[in-house]
Amino acid sequence: MTSVMWFRKDLRLSDNKALAKACEESEELILFFQLNPEQFIEGSPNHQAFFSSVAYLKKQIDQHRHLHVHFGNPKDSFKELLKAVPEITDIYFNTDETGYGATRDQEMRTFFKEQKIQVHEFMDGYLHGAREITRNGNYYKVYTPYYKKWIKQVKESPIEVNLSKTTVKSQLIFEKEEARFKTFCEQLPVLDDQPLGEAYAIERLKKFVKEDLKVYDQKRDIPEADQTSRLSRHLRTGEISIRTVWQAVQKAPNSTGKTTFEKELCWRDFYHMIYVAFPKQKEESIQENYRYVEWENKRADFKKWQAGQTGFPIVDAAIHQLNETGWMHNRLRMITASFLTKDLLIDWRWGEKYFQQMLVDYDPASNIGGWQWAASTGTDAVPYFRIFNPTTQSEKFDPKGDFIRTFVPELKAIPNKFIHQPEKMTEAQQKEYGIQLGETYPLPIVDHKEQRKRALAKYEFSKERAQE
Repeated sequence: MTSVMWFRKDLRLSDNKALAKACEESEELILFFQLNPEQFIEGSPNHQAFFSSVAYLKKQIDQHRHLHVHFGNPKDSFKELLKAVPEITDIYFNTDETGYGATRDQEMRTFFKEQKIQVHEFMDGYLHGAREITRNGNYYKVYTPYYKKWIKQVKESPIEVNLSKTTVKSQLIFEKEEARFKTFCEQLPVLDDQPLGEAYAIERLKKFVKEDLKVYDQKRDIPEADQTSRLSRHLRTGEISIRTVWQAVQKAPNSTGKTTFEKELCWRDFYHMIYVAFPKQKEESIQENYRYVEWENKRADFKKWQAGQTGFPIVDAAIHQLNETGWMHNRLRMITASFLTKDLLIDWRWGEKYFQQMLVDYDPASNIGGWQWAASTGTDAVPYFRIFNPTTQSEKFDPKGDFIRTFVPELKAIPNKFIHQPEKMTEAQQKEYGIQLGETYPLPIVDHKEQRKRALAKYEFSKERAQE
């Protein structure tokens, strides 16, 4: 029997449920990756990062076997594969429960059934699937009770994969597609010098557990410290398994940092569950009370936010970090999201889509969940009347302005007493420190106190309207 292992967001050869089963149960196995141009976001760091990881996996596999590739929508790609290899009887993949992937999988189940191909699918991307942890069959809407039940559940161990158990088909199937993929990869810009692949991801995990895990609770909110795990990019592509991460963390000595990191892994499962429960959440606010917020949506302000030209140093530094590196520290994601929605009164969906374009670690469930949390429109969201003050957040998490100076070099010479609010400098002081507000660095584009009042009024109005 000839089977197909359909890689998607699981770009690794170890601890991979579908691949492990495919190797155990197949006489001949085709390793396959399908690229749907309709899903491309060309020119975006998100797109570049993901397909750079695909290219890395293909290079790794092709050293001894072969990863076959095909461009097109899933159904057309598999029609071509079946035309070339009609003896295919089984398909193995790790299922996707949310967004485009969930719709694709449902359509392909029907297609495979019509073709009399046996489907073998597995929940591989999370410690617990969306339907595993419920309250009397209902989805949780609040994180804390979900976590209390989640932490008590047994987590699966890593899965052994043995490619030598089956014959992997290495004879070229799609010669033109291979050439197209090679050209496609050559056109991907180099984003950064960060190594790719599961081997590096595992080394990164080991380093984090050994050096940073024990102080994670103390350092994770300090952008300049850069002591987060930095595993999100590899989890997003599946270059490392969440089971492998969990097992490594469990072997570490108990600490507050370890507990805090476990809670972050739980948030990942929680937001995935929420996306399954609310499949429209990318375009619709979960909280009905806040579906009627009258966003001001000033495009000029949005462009200044995108460019890191708001006049609020911590916000601008965060956006510069995103634009320059394709990544943003988690604390800064909250600050910039709050500023966009509560200070600039711009629809959270605008920000979510910009992050989708720019983040190399873009995960739909976590990104949408985070934006709805910041905008107070999601489940278990920050109450709408708790609005981040960007200045006090800056003073708390970047007290000496080290992070600001790294990403807003025009403020490098500013003393600490002005680094969070350069607009407080006199003209003489500006001259002394080599800066001209409004020219070399912008004045604040809004007054936080005034915008806070406007935001509260808009949320209160939305709540009243929803209850009419």
